[in-house]
Amino acid sequence: MKKRIALVTGGYSGEREISLKSGQEVYRHIDRSVFDVYMIHIGQENWFYITDTGDRYPVDRNDFSVSVEGNRHTFDCVFIAIHGTPGEDGKLQGYFDLLNIPYTSCGRTTSSVTFNKFFTNRIARAIGVRTPDALFFTSEQPVDHQQIIRTLGLPCFVKPNNGGSSVGISRVEVPGDLDLAIHKAFHEDSEIVIEAYLPGFELTCGMLRSGGRLIVFPLTKIISRKVFFDYEAKYTDGMAEEITPAPVDDGLRDRCQELSRYLYQQLNCRGIVRFDYIVSGEDLYFLEVNTIPGFTRNSIVPKMAIAMGLSLTELYTMAIEDALR
Repeated sequence: MKKRIALVTGGYSGEREISLKSGQEVYRHIDRSVFDVYMIHIGQENWFYITDTGDRYPVDRNDFSVSVEGNRHTFDCVFIAIHGTPGEDGKLQGYFDLLNIPYTSCGRTTSSVTFNKFFTNRIARAIGVRTPDALFFTSEQPVDHQQIIRTLGLPCFVKPNNGGSSVGISRVEVPGDLDLAIHKAFHEDSEIVIEAYLPGFELTCGMLRSGGRLIVFPLTKIISRKVFFDYEAKYTDGMAEEITPAPVDDGLRDRCQELSRYLYQQLNCRGIVRFDYIVSGEDLYFLEVNTIPGFTRNSIVPKMAIAMGLSLTELYTMAIEDALR
């Protein structure tokens, strides 16, 4: 009998539109010979199952089931394709843990901690991993511009502390632009992190645990046609060059993949994960971990898998089967 898979998409954050696109792409590629797939849209007010013909059926949140024409459907596994809250920050993971339903992402604790950029930065430093210098502020405390300039220098990056897809991020070149960047970040989150600029290029490493072993994808080098790899550069054709496999020497490749393995294990990751870095001079600096990386046509991890010789159907089957174990 086929396993019933709930593919959850949508969410509550500024990443909702990207999540919907990720969900649509995953839906296209999941192997229908093995799985029955139900597209579940999650919004702030309503959760519903949407059929291929557009019919909508509400989700019973008491047990995460749907009733269609008198038949109640429960699920063997959940494929989480929500970037941002509540899919990447541990909220849904805790809910599914309570219901004892397996899911394809990292667990509740890892998801909630790594969604917080500053906490992840501190943890990485504590286990011996280089990270850019950073300062943390909440909306309830004054932001000291002179402290930022004195500690981090300019340029610097101002980011919402909890979020992804580069929503709300600014690169600040001159002191007069700090206020606008801080306001933009606080519009997305009540916490912000301000990070030192490091000259260099971005390198990213994706991986997946399958059958008890870590499968490490080829690295990707990112060359943005904008000042940095922002939302527009990530999701607009032609705004960035993503080279896979990355044209780097074997030593750097091996160091990056080994560091990613170490972080995957130390942060207790599960499922498909992507680690982002800046290569500055001879040094490799960890930026962040994406516990639910993008699955759109423009996203990096699908391109990595294809470069490795995996079809997207194989990739998503491996992720589901590992969750079911």
